[in-house]
Amino acid sequence: MARVKGVIAYDGSTFQGFQRQTRTPDTVQGALERALESLGIPGEVVGSGRTDTGVHATGQVIHFDLPPYWEAQSLEKLRRHLDGRLEAIRIKHLAPVPDSFHARYDARERIYRYVYRPTPSLFERRYVAALDTGDAHRLRAALDCFVGTHDFGFFLKTGSETAHNRRTIFRAYALERGKYGYIYFHADGFLRAQVRMMIHAAAAVGRGELSLEALDEQLALRQRHTTELAPPEGLYLARIIY
Repeated sequence: MARVKGVIAYDGSTFQGFQRQTRTPDTVQGALERALESLGIPGEVVGSGRTDTGVHATGQVIHFDLPPYWEAQSLEKLRRHLDGRLEAIRIKHLAPVPDSFHARYDARERIYRYVYRPTPSLFERRYVAALDTGDAHRLRAALDCFVGTHDFGFFLKTGSETAHNRRTIFRAYALERGKYGYIYFHADGFLRAQVRMMIHAAAAVGRGELSLEALDEQLALRQRHTTELAPPEGLYLARIIY
């Protein structure tokens, strides 16, 4: 078996998240595995991380194994065949990697991008979040609070199962370009819905609905002040660094 690394993009509005589920066929992993199986390539597709329903990706990384009768030299042909079978997923790149490569466990940094404006147009609603972040200085001060290593036990979706909740955020910042706002998080990993919960909390600080002191209390696990999530439409898994 030869292992292949792929970089993919997908329209999350079409799927019920990345991870394969028994209750629905509409997942990114499920669609990829069905497309590969139709080409005589059975087995599991492993992603660098799981995205929720409605969340997009421009740089998700996957790996899968080729059976002996598929040659690694034919990866460009395989990419074209897969693109022809996938409606809301694009295979940006395929490359052979050592058998020891693991898309999830070998990742050192994950980068999420959030795109928003207060009132997206009709044609943007699936890809740009409707979000008012208020004062730019307060928003940036709130994002600065997340940088560093923290136990994010109060910033994850109920029912999440993890070995521990400690994650390190290397950078968290906001930009404005024309009518759009962008929020970026660079981290070694994220908990389920953590990014959307952090964005909602930071935006609440920007609007004056939540104080920086309250945000610090929640980060320190002293008191939970908010559990709401920012809309999923503007969230993109942008890049994985190995």
